[in-house]
Amino acid sequence: MTYPIIQPPFTLDFPRMSKRELAEYREWFLDILPERIRILEVIVRTTPGFERWHADETPESLDTLGEWLASQVETRARAPEELAKLREETPHQFKDILPVEQWELTNRTYSLAMDCGMYLGQVMLRTHSERLQWGQDLRDRRSMDYGQVLIVGTGVVSMDTVGFLVSMAQNFVRKTGKRDLRAVYDIWSGPESGLFVPPPAKKVRKPRS
Repeated sequence: MTYPIIQPPFTLDFPRMSKRELAEYREWFLDILPERIRILEVIVRTTPGFERWHADETPESLDTLGEWLASQVETRARAPEELAKLREETPHQFKDILPVEQWELTNRTYSLAMDCGMYLGQVMLRTHSERLQWGQDLRDRRSMDYGQVLIVGTGVVSMDTVGFLVSMAQNFVRKTGKRDLRAVYDIWSGPESGLFVPPPAKKVRKPRS
């Protein structure tokens, strides 16, 4: 199978997108999600050693998916103009402690990470259908999650499954990432997960006597 790289019909520059564009992105994301999971299942099963994998949206299906993604990660060298732009955009106080990476994930790797992120989100929803749903962060344009389609629950924290898988792929390149995607699910599904823990109750000030 020739893997079809996902092609969002948007710039994905979320802070600069209008509310209408963000709503259209959310609709596109949810519409294409079932198809992308079908594609993911086919491409995983065509990989030697993973022929028996099924996208059945169970926690057990995550046991080997992180390992598979790690085997698929590819990078490309960044062009000089890309490096210069990234250095220019890095805040002055971070220039010495946040060096610009000389590499970038390939479009295929970004696409695979997005597919795996969608799938992780669906596993979360299937196992917590009464408490979780797909949502979108539209609160603060300065937020890293602004505009992203996220898993949200009754707690104070949302879960950017796509962003998490992209970061996971980047960490595979840096040799710092763990491949156990099931462990990620277990942490976020636990009773102390920020997805479920409600914000602390506001203290009510008693009127002065």
